[in-house]
Amino acid sequence: MKKFIVTVLIAFSAAATLSGCGVQSIPTQKNSVDAALAELTNQYKRRNDLIPNLVNVVKGYAKQEATVLTQVTEARAKATSITLDPSKATPEQVSAYANAQGQLSQALGKLLSITENYPDLKSNENFRDLSAQMEGTENRITVARQRYIQEIQSFNNLVTVFPTSLTNSLMFHYSPMPQWGADQPANLQDAPKVDFGGGETK
Repeated sequence: MKKFIVTVLIAFSAAATLSGCGVQSIPTQKNSVDAALAELTNQYKRRNDLIPNLVNVVKGYAKQEATVLTQVTEARAKATSITLDPSKATPEQVSAYANAQGQLSQALGKLLSITENYPDLKSNENFRDLSAQMEGTENRITVARQRYIQEIQSFNNLVTVFPTSLTNSLMFHYSPMPQWGADQPANLQDAPKVDFGGGETK
């Protein structure tokens, strides 16, 4: 009986030690990163789905702004051409995706700035409805992006900080993940915030 109790205690102790060293926490955190990226891409997809209707409404009132409308359409086409499987995405794929979404944010910022010049457009019911949907989506994108950044930071701490880094090097061999937007050009970092309520802001 004593041997059994000792064996159980040793087993529990070993399990606790292994858990503390990252055997469970590292793959669990990797799953959290994948889930956060999936949510972020879902919100970007929602934004991409709203853009064609928004462009069509603006076009009806501001046909002379063809250059800006074309920029938005082309940026959306580029953004939607990049698809990610969060559980299999490479750092290079995530970087390309972030670049494309950043360029689309810039194009949308220009589109919003011109709408200030068209009072009839701003009073259009369809435009107001699309504006509200787009603004809500942008807010969800901001929250999802921040969560993704936090999950990456937690994962990188596990794979680079002792003692879990030792477990990673022996068992998992994960490399630290690049942060969202960390390798983007400065102009993408300064992309205007999409705010339909008050025009273009920084």
